[in-house]
Amino acid sequence: MFKKTLCALALCFAMALPAIAATPVNVNKADAQTIATSLDGIGMSKAQAIVAYRDAHGPFKNVDEVGNVKGIGAKTLARNRDAIRLTGDSKAAEAGAPKPARHPRKH
Repeated sequence: MFKKTLCALALCFAMALPAIAATPVNVNKADAQTIATSLDGIGMSKAQAIVAYRDAHGPFKNVDEVGNVKGIGAKTLARNRDAIRLTGDSKAAEAGAPKPARHPRKH
């Protein structure tokens, strides 16, 4: 009985992992609220620190530079490395943007 319960819990956890994964975000353009909701383990105060660092030092040139922000340790940086973008739009921003109208093709 214990084995089945443990297996069921492990399966539930494995299925939930994508839901708690970080969402790609451009840390050179996003506001603190977007950064806080997109990155795993980054709350509003750390997100504000990221924005303040960016304002003081200019745009981040590489992902490792985000680790220079006070409160962002190696583990937090490693957990979010694949979601931190330095150029382009973030998926979070794209989700809120209206999609262009599609025109029907003429045959």
